[in-house]
Amino acid sequence: MKNIPQASKDMNSFDYSLFQLINSLAHRNKIIDWLAVFFADYSQYLLIIIAIFLLLLKEKDWRRRISIGSVFALSAILSRGLITEIIRFFYARPRPFAVLNISPLINHNFTASFPSGHMAFYFVLALTIFLLNKKWGWFSVSGVILMGLARIFTGLHWPTDILGGILIAIFSYFLVKKIIPSKR
Repeated sequence: MKNIPQASKDMNSFDYSLFQLINSLAHRNKIIDWLAVFFADYSQYLLIIIAIFLLLLKEKDWRRRISIGSVFALSAILSRGLITEIIRFFYARPRPFAVLNISPLINHNFTASFPSGHMAFYFVLALTIFLLNKKWGWFSVSGVILMGLARIFTGLHWPTDILGGILIAIFSYFLVKKIIPSKR
């Protein structure tokens, strides 16, 4: 195993090893790199389209639409807008490409990486889609997990950044869902 760079003493060896395992596959095949960039940066638009389609075109009960839309909006605000930003304010963990001096597949600012804002937001969206339709929900959860793996592959996040974002999303979603139950 390579020596862990001096700037990354705060990361554990499991996080570093898992990152290296996933990221070491980057820059080897243009098609795989393209797929990783797609999942890391563009698959989110498919999730948004699926959610809008299910909420506005498939869900006929306007009360349930408002309820589910409210659960999503409040969960996303809590997860991505509050909890993630509070953690980043107090713990500004550098991104892997900055610490390891690697070339990421996606240009990104040197902002804090923990927890992943993408996971904090899009996992809430996937859980909301699951509330609307279980089949599309499983597809969406799988897509968000692929998004997280792709963000590691492209050099933007550590594995624990992804896990942290997912856990924050789950916590936020179920807290808000408990306060605002969906109409049946």
